[in-house]
Amino acid sequence: MTEKGIRLGAHMSTSRGYHKVPMDSVRIGANTFQIFPHSPSMWKAKLPDEDLATEFKSEMKNTGISPEEVLVHSGYLINLASPKEDVREKSIRLLSLEMKIVKSLGIRNLTFHPGSHLGTGLDSGIDRIVEGLDIVISENEDIEVLLLLENVAAKGGHIGSRFEELKRIIDLSCYSRRLFITYDTCHGFDSGYDLSSKEKVEALLQDFDKKIGLQRLKMIHVNDSKYPLGAGKDRHARIGEGYIGRKGFRCFLSNSYVEKVPWILETPGDDKEHAEDIATIKEILGLSGEAG
Repeated sequence: MTEKGIRLGAHMSTSRGYHKVPMDSVRIGANTFQIFPHSPSMWKAKLPDEDLATEFKSEMKNTGISPEEVLVHSGYLINLASPKEDVREKSIRLLSLEMKIVKSLGIRNLTFHPGSHLGTGLDSGIDRIVEGLDIVISENEDIEVLLLLENVAAKGGHIGSRFEELKRIIDLSCYSRRLFITYDTCHGFDSGYDLSSKEKVEALLQDFDKKIGLQRLKMIHVNDSKYPLGAGKDRHARIGEGYIGRKGFRCFLSNSYVEKVPWILETPGDDKEHAEDIATIKEILGLSGEAG
């Protein structure tokens, strides 16, 4: 593997303002990043100040970070699969607003967790997700923002731990052309997708291609797992410190197709720890210096 072309970054704080994130990312050795569009634990959100949005886009150009390779992560309260009408309605409204926030920043990709059916069954949960997505996208047809379904850990009523479930959502939507995938290594490992050898990584990708299509794989969340394969716990660990381990990431990230997709860390810690994890990934892959 050569370092040229690798897109590697981390989830970054916006506490100092959106416009500070591109340079903060460069300082930790990254050439891409992920942000929240608002406080992830609140229903409240608003469009960013126009001047700050302009400054953000200017800093993106100054740092050479492509908006096509940056990811925005939706708020955690959103649950399009919820059988509770008030929660589902608020989820639709917030996701629709998030698309507008992403557009205002000149970014293209918004990822979200499909949701939980809360015990009402997979089929009804998927139906509610599809209906909600179609409403959200219909309200934003003129906005060139893609929605990325994120695979989740197999626990409770969470929908999207299996490729088949993600595929059903995409196929049933009237706007399948706007729907893509963020693959989370910890969530996948928790759901039984093994990365322990090149052969198992190849089998995973072949399964993804057969059931969804590799052309829909837009982003990868690179997270180690605090629990063993198939545990369904969803607890992220720092790179090389969990059960995926250095070998697993070497097998996965050195795959020629995986190399083409931007990698985003959501590992524990802040900028210091993320810089260390970025350095660890480069070391595992035999890279040096800045990514890309």
